[in-house]
Amino acid sequence: MSRAGTPFRKGRRTDSWQGVLNVLKPPGLTSHEVVLWARRCLGQRHLGHAGTLDAPAAGVLLLCLGQATRLVEFLQETPKVYRAEMTLGVRTDTLDATGTVQSTTSVPHLTGADVAAVLPQFRGEIEQIPPLFSAKRQQGRRWHELARQGETPTRRSQRVTIYELTLRHFLPGEHPRAILEVTCSKGTYLRSLCADLGEALGCGALLSFLVRTQVGPYTLAEALTLEELAAIHRAGRLREYLVPLAEALPHLPRVVVDPTAAEKLAQGQRLPAESGPPPQLTQARALVRLCDQQQRLLALGRWEERAGRWWYQPCKVFVNLVEENP
Repeated sequence: MSRAGTPFRKGRRTDSWQGVLNVLKPPGLTSHEVVLWARRCLGQRHLGHAGTLDAPAAGVLLLCLGQATRLVEFLQETPKVYRAEMTLGVRTDTLDATGTVQSTTSVPHLTGADVAAVLPQFRGEIEQIPPLFSAKRQQGRRWHELARQGETPTRRSQRVTIYELTLRHFLPGEHPRAILEVTCSKGTYLRSLCADLGEALGCGALLSFLVRTQVGPYTLAEALTLEELAAIHRAGRLREYLVPLAEALPHLPRVVVDPTAAEKLAQGQRLPAESGPPPQLTQARALVRLCDQQQRLLALGRWEERAGRWWYQPCKVFVNLVEENP
């Protein structure tokens, strides 16, 4: 048994897989522990993830295999959707249920209408201070490591975007619980959001549970449990569930190039946009997927102007994908 509770046979390390897997991270494991488990299970050394979930949280975790690890920064930029449970009237040092309680306040008078009334001030672009107990670094050391040693890192607010913030359920009581649905940008801390909402209500609050239900186009309904992933791999069916590099960022316009242009891209050369930009492009420097005629991803490029002409300038070039996922 692995720590994740899933039996598997240690795979032969081939590093032959290229693409993205949508898996369901269970509560209790860190995102890094899931990566370590997947490397052993799949026999794939070159494997990472696209967006950390705290250990107590569950939900969509994107595993990037092979050259898909070079897509991590672009996958992280896509909006994320969460279902968060907020418990009102309790403050902890970690801003969630795992921390040391700092204060409690009985607030049975609070209603769902009270919570809904403060939500608008947290929609749109907001300033947010990351939690003290987080994986952010100061001089190479994690904040949570510094905090546990009694040191206080320098914390500065950062700008994040809350695209949608909705109250889904409200459970009254001495410490009421509110179920929120949040769509937000990269870098948003749901623990900080709940704590700030609690302060706006005058009673404090903590994040008592969190599920990430979507990352870009990848949804919880399609996510594989670790047990399912191990079984699929043993059955030789991994390719059916692995999203190819060319399809991993479906929101980016696709541009198909001929073999001559493909050779230039392989050398990092820019291509003239002879036929004009794809109709989906509305601004300069927009990203596109540059694919060959077999629909393999050759590069990610930006549509930009130079010397009065428009070009596709490659910013990530992918090579040796002819035998992708054999």
